[in-house]
Amino acid sequence: MMTNTLSVGTVAAGLVRYMLDENEDIGTTTGTVNCVVTECNDGRLNDIRGLHVKEEHVLQAINNADIDFEEGAVGAGTGMVCFGLKGGIGSSSRIVELDNKEYTIGSLVLANFGSKKYLTINGDKIGERTYNKEKAEPDQGSIIIVIATDIPLNERQLKRIANRSVVGLARTGSYLGNGSGDICISFTTANILKHYSNTNIIDMKMIDENSIEEIFKAVGESVEESIISALYHAETTTGINGRTIKGLK
Repeated sequence: MMTNTLSVGTVAAGLVRYMLDENEDIGTTTGTVNCVVTECNDGRLNDIRGLHVKEEHVLQAINNADIDFEEGAVGAGTGMVCFGLKGGIGSSSRIVELDNKEYTIGSLVLANFGSKKYLTINGDKIGERTYNKEKAEPDQGSIIIVIATDIPLNERQLKRIANRSVVGLARTGSYLGNGSGDICISFTTANILKHYSNTNIIDMKMIDENSIEEIFKAVGESVEESIISALYHAETTTGINGRTIKGLK
């Protein structure tokens, strides 16, 4: 789940409650559950002290999950700011062919980082042309990146592609500043591990290391496009104390 900094506890509790409702074995005949909740600080626009996110919003988000979804200033992205402009949720994907079969690499970001002066789109240093302050604000904030694929990868290879997500960040003008928190989570759906296994040995597949170059390239491109997509879809938003952050458009 994705949320704002001060709502992590609430969202984690809601996610645990959902898992308990869905699986009566948890905590009785099997182990407990470790939920993953990510956060960015949306305090520039959101009344973050108001703790407006509730447990029921977790269930709403899960129930509304679909192939088609909104981007920009929605969900956890509602109060996020990216490159001094309205940020939020962005997504894109790439197709990679391996052994005559097509695989997908998808990325989704919660974009809340960057300095307006360094915004770069498709190689065009837009920020430098439009920024009119003598001293640029620092590259601060954070971004959560999720990379999902159906390509067979082991845990080391997943870490390697996660590390390439910074390529997309750099292409948009970020230099991962001192105040920036940049986190990437990657996973594959190719290797299914049964919770209850009848065998001691498990078969797993992985890609040949010599074929991983195209995946690196696809990850860099997809993350870059996801960030730009977040900016493109996010509309101008007025938040706490009447503060307004303009959308890219």
